[in-house]
Amino acid sequence: MIQYTAQYLKIPSGYMGRLVEWPEVVTEGRTLEECREQLRDALREMVLAYGEMGRDIPPGNALMEALAVETPHVRQTA
Repeated sequence: MIQYTAQYLKIPSGYMGRLVEWPEVVTEGRTLEECREQLRDALREMVLAYGEMGRDIPPGNALMEALAVETPHVRQTA
């Protein structure tokens, strides 16, 4: 079992999701749950496609960490 790290971004039409370790796996959904499900489906499809092509799938298990930076002169967007 390999675990991949999902990243979600709020966009005007809902959410965009991608895998940090496998940037080609990207999708969108109207809700966060729909995006998660679409991302799982896209991951399964990519694993199958890479297998058919004889390509190695990217390793997973990225270590993610939030880093804070003080930005007094930069406006944050919603």
